[in-house]
Amino acid sequence: MTEIELLSWLRGPGFQISVAIFVFGLVYRISQNLALGRKKNLAAPRGNSFSAGLNTIWRRSLFHEGMSYRGYFTLIAGYTFHLGFLVTLFFLSQHIIMFRSIFGFGWPALPPAIIDITALIGMAALVAVLIHRIQDPVLRKLSDYQDYLAWALTFLPLASGFMLVHPMEISYTLLLCLHIIFAEVLLIVIPFTKLSHMISIFIARWYNGAIAGYKGVQS
Repeated sequence: MTEIELLSWLRGPGFQISVAIFVFGLVYRISQNLALGRKKNLAAPRGNSFSAGLNTIWRRSLFHEGMSYRGYFTLIAGYTFHLGFLVTLFFLSQHIIMFRSIFGFGWPALPPAIIDITALIGMAALVAVLIHRIQDPVLRKLSDYQDYLAWALTFLPLASGFMLVHPMEISYTLLLCLHIIFAEVLLIVIPFTKLSHMISIFIARWYNGAIAGYKGVQS
């Protein structure tokens, strides 16, 4: 298979397969979480569980008094990475062309210089997270292969995409193939690894807040 043939397959069947696995995988993961259920609480409710759950999602997404250094670092690095990643994903002109071909509409792109900055910020945040994980004795002890796999699979699409928009002594078609492969592999593994926290974190926070709200306390 030539580079052109591989690129054609990646843009066609490969993309369709990865998106299908991503969507059905997330549906499965959400269904699995919801199916865990919980025992019926027979105590009289002292508050509104639904609004308490939403409130907990909101409050735990912000800085709060008593947060540890590790908590501050995690929140800052997390927001920095996600901002860089999402801006690069949704406002790079080449990506917008792809979204337009899928959905039939697009939106204005950001200048290349801004995209470069956001991509570099996202990669820098990921590197900082990796260094922190390796150096922190507790995190190092708790980390397994999934943590490092998730890091690599998140970093590679950003790094290869950045290389694509800057001239390099590498075949552009080959580099584009690698970038698409990294992106499609990321889509495929998200529902089945710790990267599924993109959905489960909100379910878990709502659940904890709802239980506390039912009891009339703040989570």
